[in-house]
Amino acid sequence: MRLKMKFSLRTMLWGVLLTALVMFVALAMVPKPVEVESATATIGPLRVSVQEDGKTRVREKYTVSAPVAGRLSRIELDPGDLCSEETLLAVILPSDPAILDARAKAAADAQVQAAEAALERAKSSAQQAKINHEFNLTRKQRAEGLVPTGAISESEHDVVKAEALASAQAIKTAHFDIEIASFELEMARAAVSQFSDPQHSDSVEPFEIFSPISGRVLRVFEESSTVVPMGTPLIELGDPRNLEIEIDVLSTDAVRIKPGADLTIEHWGGQSPLQGYVRVIEPGAFTKVSSLGVEEQRVNIIADFNEPPERITSLGDGYRVEARITVNERDKVLQIPNSALFRYQRQWHVLAIVNGKAELQPVSVGMQNEDSTQITEGLKAGDKVVIYPSDELHPGTPVRLRSSSR
Repeated sequence: MRLKMKFSLRTMLWGVLLTALVMFVALAMVPKPVEVESATATIGPLRVSVQEDGKTRVREKYTVSAPVAGRLSRIELDPGDLCSEETLLAVILPSDPAILDARAKAAADAQVQAAEAALERAKSSAQQAKINHEFNLTRKQRAEGLVPTGAISESEHDVVKAEALASAQAIKTAHFDIEIASFELEMARAAVSQFSDPQHSDSVEPFEIFSPISGRVLRVFEESSTVVPMGTPLIELGDPRNLEIEIDVLSTDAVRIKPGADLTIEHWGGQSPLQGYVRVIEPGAFTKVSSLGVEEQRVNIIADFNEPPERITSLGDGYRVEARITVNERDKVLQIPNSALFRYQRQWHVLAIVNGKAELQPVSVGMQNEDSTQITEGLKAGDKVVIYPSDELHPGTPVRLRSSSR
């Protein structure tokens, strides 16, 4: 009896030990949850943009050149000085005998003919710009009536508005060209008048050059007194308040940009970004060597500011800016961070978190910017996905969310 009881206690003890050992081994073989960062698929606005460096420039510059050969007196104006249409810019003293010889007179006569042709061309361009603007205004009014009916999209309406704005600016430019052409014709005729009495060079008076526009002096090319031939650039004028932006982008990006597209000006030196819109996409590309020595085909994008004048008074000609041009934008898009996506078997996948485990989930993607990607198929709003998945994660791996997860 005592032996039987002893045997039973020993059997029970070994049974307990074996059971504990089996449970310990089983627990040791259960995979521990992997700590991961996660993000939630959300519905919200998504903006796709092209970001490039650009520079500001005065929209309408005028370079004053020497209409005749002679000795230039010292130019007293400095960059930044105000000038009006009556401001004396430069004085050219006759050079004996070069300013009065037959060759110089022939050149002056040719300059008059060229100036007359330029004036006629400017007037013709102004008339064409007026016709184009009237046509674009009609299109704009028609488009405004079609948008509520859904006959045209908002993007098509934006293109029509941009073309109307561009044609309005073209009229201003054409009128400016007429003023400049008239000034050049006046200067050319004045140069010819210097040859009215070639036998008496002493009667030739100093040739005075006045400003053709109201604005500011941008650059002075010839500050000191010197002998200049006809056509030598002397001074550059413009209105720094009338600025535009020149941005060169890759030709592969240019095909996605449309006239009227919104853009944001960043890192220009001010406290907050500036807004603008694309006015012109130049039709021709040019070759540019990148900082890595790679030849790239680039296209100039010309944009206008969409800000009150007082916000851009601190900017000038040739200032560096960073432009972010919108190529696509939607208000309600299902999206996840780019860091959650990876390629597997030639398809995009994510690791979705389902019941505390990471599960491989194929997805279809749409729009994408530098932060987020649109998901068109495979997820729904509220689903959690692993971001920055590590190599130790496999389908079915238990996971534990970090406190920093989104």
